[in-house]
Amino acid sequence: MFSAINRKVKRFVLRQQKKKPIVLISDTTLRDGAQMPGISLDPQQKLTIAKALAAAGVHSIDCGFPAAGPNEAEGIRLIAKNVKGSVLSALSRTLRADIDLAAELLSGVSPLKRAITLFIGTSPLHREHKHHMTKSQIIDTATEAIAYAQSAFEIISFGPEDASRTEPDFLHKVYEEAIAAGAVSIGFTDTVGVLTPDKCADTVRRIQDNVSNIDDAMMAVHFHNDLGLATANSLACIKAGVNVVQGTINGIGERAGNVALEEVVMALHLHKNEYKRSTTVDPRALSKLSELVAQLTGFQPPSNKAVIGKNIFRTEAGIHQDGILQNPDTYLPFPPEMIGAGPVELVLGQQSGKNAVRHHLESNGITTSEEHVKLVLDYLKGQKHDDGDYPEIITFLEKLRPFLADGVVPTGMASGNAADGD
Repeated sequence: MFSAINRKVKRFVLRQQKKKPIVLISDTTLRDGAQMPGISLDPQQKLTIAKALAAAGVHSIDCGFPAAGPNEAEGIRLIAKNVKGSVLSALSRTLRADIDLAAELLSGVSPLKRAITLFIGTSPLHREHKHHMTKSQIIDTATEAIAYAQSAFEIISFGPEDASRTEPDFLHKVYEEAIAAGAVSIGFTDTVGVLTPDKCADTVRRIQDNVSNIDDAMMAVHFHNDLGLATANSLACIKAGVNVVQGTINGIGERAGNVALEEVVMALHLHKNEYKRSTTVDPRALSKLSELVAQLTGFQPPSNKAVIGKNIFRTEAGIHQDGILQNPDTYLPFPPEMIGAGPVELVLGQQSGKNAVRHHLESNGITTSEEHVKLVLDYLKGQKHDDGDYPEIITFLEKLRPFLADGVVPTGMASGNAADGD
């Protein structure tokens, strides 16, 4: 009797949540991201990242895969004891030993903040070559694991591995049975990152149309970036009505990585009129989150990485530099302070123009003339002159050399205020 009432209340709450214009951000930096070759996070480092994720407003944190070993388990235990605010989840195979270990590690977390994600491969490849199971055995294994997990977890998610290569009719059946067994969230996973935005959106709509009890569960997506389409795929699914997007900071993860959460958050933030959905993540925390994850993982995002790459707010091109000096919004996608970054930087190099050089000279307290500007420009472009008549410029150039070697001269310049919208 109590179980039936509990389930009705849970379903009612879920349906109300699904009506809200919010996309819940689920982070798997500490689990899927940490599986990236060359990355090794110790438990304390994982705790540091988890605290930063929670402080930034991330809805749920995939703390790790307990069955992976003692180091992984200790990280989850440490996070469970010290991180508040976000839902804390552990990944589990459909094995009772896995479920019991996840429950033990998260035992001190409030039932409303403690979650488990169960997974099993559902595609023909996984059924035949990995699990050696029939379709009915896959369904039975999944539903039995979900039923067993209910003794320790109120929040149970189910994610079919390799869902994108699973037969649609079977996938719909798996979801339906999982929800009936007690899953309150189902995930659509493109495990090998091969889908396109249109195919993702079509798949989500088919799931919504063909899974009879879909209203009783949240729908999440988990995309990999093997074709460079993970963000586009996630946004297409948001338009199609999914409730949760899972990804990683800086897009780290297996092979080409996972969807970069900072890209999804900023796309929703900048295009509110298009998506009509928001998140609980504070965009102003994105730059520091990126820096923290890069520092602790040892993986530095490329300079031209979307949203958080250091080239987003710096330029060497003279026309762009001139525009930015007049109004930073002329050549910025959004102000750096919007993601907690900055300041804008003008790189002095072969592509630079007169106004950027003049700006740097004046910023260094040098009274400028057209001759001074030309001398510096010639220096930057590799032309030689007799510099003996300009000792202050020689001093300035010497001062610039360390910056030029790195390619950047900070301007200390604040950006303008780009308006939200399309």
